[in-house]
Amino acid sequence: MSSGEIDTLISHISKLPGIGQRLASKIAIHLLRRKELVMAQLMKTMNSVYENSKICQICNNIDTSSPCFICEDPKRDDEILCVVCDISDLWSIERAGFFSGKYHVLGGKLSAVMGVKPADLDVFGLYNRLKSGAIKEVIMAMSADIDGQTTMLFANEKIKDLNINITTLSHGVPIGGELENLDDGTIIAAFNQRRNV
Repeated sequence: MSSGEIDTLISHISKLPGIGQRLASKIAIHLLRRKELVMAQLMKTMNSVYENSKICQICNNIDTSSPCFICEDPKRDDEILCVVCDISDLWSIERAGFFSGKYHVLGGKLSAVMGVKPADLDVFGLYNRLKSGAIKEVIMAMSADIDGQTTMLFANEKIKDLNINITTLSHGVPIGGELENLDDGTIIAAFNQRRNV
């Protein structure tokens, strides 16, 4: 492998969220020093995920099957739906390991700066899931920043005529805080002390 190819590897790694050039170099060195043990397995796994991953047709999660493992789980509470902006929010809540309901991923947050418009969010899919009447509570689990709160108000406005109990996260989520950056204890406290919208 030439140095040009290694530089390209470092460049690709540095484009991942939260990874700068220095950390990308460390990761590349780690992978190259352990080619057979680490890099080969990583390449095999990444190729498999690339070939098999898909968007869940029900909740918009990413999994290797559609419907995803959460939507298919019969032990999940079908009467509680947690609405999140992004898949990373869903995964953060799942990591905490306490929520037993199901999810709906909107696909982003309304943002004039980022160019995310109402039409870009899956509020129509959310409305269709709720109109059957099987879901008794919707938890709006949005970040406490301006875009997250704007998105929550927009989604709430679209579904409020369905007469479903709509709650939002409470204590523990700092103003401007992103769900994916919160520790498990904070997420659990925010869910346990949720309030009506």
